[in-house]
This record gives sequence, structure tokens and C-alpha cells, in this order.
Amino acid sequence: MSTDLSTKFCTTREAAERLGVSLRTAQLWCESGLLEAWKTEGGHRRISLTSVEKLLAGNRPAASTTKHDMDLLKVLVVEDDNVLLKLYKMRMTTWGLPIEVITASNGYEALVLIGRETPDLMISDLRMDGIDGFQMLRTMWNSPFKEGMEIVVVSGLDKAEIEARGGLPAGVPIYPKPVPFDLLRGLCESLLERRRQGLSAS
Repeated sequence: MSTDLSTKFCTTREAAERLGVSLRTAQLWCESGLLEAWKTEGGHRRISLTSVEKLLAGNRPAASTTKHDMDLLKVLVVEDDNVLLKLYKMRMTTWGLPIEVITASNGYEALVLIGRETPDLMISDLRMDGIDGFQMLRTMWNSPFKEGMEIVVVSGLDKAEIEARGGLPAGVPIYPKPVPFDLLRGLCESLLERRRQGLSAS
């Protein structure tokens, strides 16, 4: 008697929909072992429906994102100038893109929000009171919080000043102030397009 294997597993997107979480959260749960998953020869992830049902039965950990958030790009802006924070929020919400803007005024607040909100993109200043951008980036660089998150720096410091303070982790792009909103919009559009492609491939 043959068994229909299609009834025993599902795609990452289907698992996310069943669990009411974002695609990224479902992927993280696969990588952490909360969901039993493997990849086909074509590179597509398949998830055991049994493990999905176990989470639905009451063993599901708290998630910071919901099904409603699946199409939203979460952007965390870290900046100690309140006027500039308001400008970020005002400009980005007029782009007509599915963006949720979260703000933090220093590195400490940002680290808390990164763990709680799992943003897709972080835009950070460097020179801030308390935990500044340099210390924040070094703290999170070897942690799982930065996985899957795009990071850019927008700072009034020049290259020599940045290097004198220890520099930044490799691969972090630095934009000078005034804030290059056109470049940031292009980055958000690129991340949204990547997400759409990821959803269609899952």
C-alpha cells in the first residue's frame, strides 16, 4: 500500500501560514530545530506536518511577528536626534511601500528591539550617548540577532574618524549625512522584491 508523501510535509510558506507567523520566523524555527525540516535535491525546504501540528498543539514559542506582518518590511532606525527620527518616519511612511518603521534613540534600546521585533533592516547612527553604534554593532555581530537582517550606517563621522574608533564590521555600508533617503528607498524596494521572490520559491 503506497503512502501519499504530500500529506506528510509542507513548504516553509505553508507552515508559516498554518502557524500564523512570518516566513522568516518559520525559517528560523527550522534552523533551530523547532520544526523538523529537510531540503529536496532542488534545494527547497520541506517541513514535517507532524512537527507543525506539535507547535499548534500548544508548544509554540512566542513570536514577535504574526501572519498579518508577513508582507511588512520591518525597519529599525537607531538615531539619538529626535528631530531626525521623526523625519525618518515621516519620509519613509510616504513612500507607499509596506514598511513598519520602529525607532530607538540609542544602542541599548536598539538591542532590546532587535531581539523582540527581529527587524529586516536596521539603519543606525554611530555617535550616540550610552551604548553607541560602534558598541552595538560589535555586541550583536557574533549573535544570532543579525542573521537575516540588513544593516546600514548613516553617520556624520568621516572615514578617518570611524577608523580611529575601531572601524565597523566588514560589509556594513556607510552613508554620510544628510540622510540619503533615495538610496534607502531603493534598498527597501530591493529587500521587498527579494522577499517576494523567496515566498514564490518556497
